Amino acid sequence: MALRIVQLGTPRMPDEGLRIGTVRRPPRGVPKSAFASRNYYDVWYPELSPEPETMALAQESHRLHDAGQTTQAAKQWTQFAKQFHKQLALPPAERTLQLLAALSRQTNFSMGCYCEDEARRHRSILRSLLAERGAEIGNA
Repeated sequence: MALRIVQLGTPRMPDEGLRIGTVRRPPRGVPKSAFASRNYYDVWYPELSPEPETMALAQESHRLHDAGQTTQAAKQWTQFAKQFHKQLALPPAERTLQLLAALSRQTNFSMGCYCEDEARRHRSILRSLLAERGAEIGNA
């Protein structure tokens, strides 16, 4: 049994199980009835996505990185990661992370976000926090 960290909207892997969307907003232009059939998610769980103000830090980091300002981008990313860790340390989020870690040892499921590259995305932080809590994490 395992948890997979995935890019939402990509084809599902065999035995992937339930797919959880840890995103702030549903996919644009997709009817709610088609979220699962288009491989976005079966369950929307925005509680594990960055708050809008926190997400703005990550977006600025990506903008700076794309502009070649890697030192500034790294600082922005560090600030984002710190804020997101703080958000996920609150009791409701912490209980959710503990639950997901325990479930990963009992059943297959996946969770993720829309971003193509996991590096420097919020799902990379979710991956590390779940691993710290003993989650069984499979290959995506």
